[in-house]
Amino acid sequence: MSKRDTSSVGAPCWVDTWQPDPRAAKEFYGGLFGWSFDDAIPLSGFEGEYFPARLDGRLVGGVGQAPPQSPAGWLTHVRVGDVGKQVARAEQAGGRRLGAFGALASAALVADSSGVLFCLRQAGENDGIELADQPNCWAMSSLHTPDIGKAQEFYRTMFEWELTSTPGAPFSLWLREGRVVAVVTATDGADVPPHWSVNFAVSDADDTASRAVALGGGTVLAPSDTPGFRSAVIRDPWGGVVAVSAATA
Repeated sequence: MSKRDTSSVGAPCWVDTWQPDPRAAKEFYGGLFGWSFDDAIPLSGFEGEYFPARLDGRLVGGVGQAPPQSPAGWLTHVRVGDVGKQVARAEQAGGRRLGAFGALASAALVADSSGVLFCLRQAGENDGIELADQPNCWAMSSLHTPDIGKAQEFYRTMFEWELTSTPGAPFSLWLREGRVVAVVTATDGADVPPHWSVNFAVSDADDTASRAVALGGGTVLAPSDTPGFRSAVIRDPWGGVVAVSAATA
């Protein structure tokens, strides 16, 4: 995917997966992407552990304990100057706060105006992703929504994001101050429920999908060609879903 700004306030800056068994999930994602993990960090808000993930010694994401009764999944975090103020802004824009969340005290889980979950992450608490846009690293997050107009209004209010169409592509780019920060894709909301998806760059999508199966996971969408990429959607053993893409041009 295109280069993104991950350092500025208003830009997506971190991704992590929340799992019913984070220690087992470490083994899966470590085997899938070649990650190593830091020692556990206690979570704030509920009992559990959080493991920052690294590739070549640099932070690339995290694996944490999902709250009780919560399904496995991936979350995208957006950097903000003041979590409290941004939570209030989200509520004014039609979203809602779901509580403090994660390994940082200054972080909040929120839902946008269509109920899609994402995280607000306090600037200065953590530098965020240190390695992106490389094989086995985060490449992009994409909002899948049946109402792009509603989403555009919410995220413009929250982060001053603006949409621009991409000729010949089934998605549009979200820009902030002229730089790509995310992607949005229209969905019917039935077969594909609204959600933020997380996409990782890989060297070989077919090999990564096969490795996921060998590690006990599966494929939601088998490897296929899209303009400029060969992509697949992988399911981990606990039901968490992540996309992978290998550049072909």
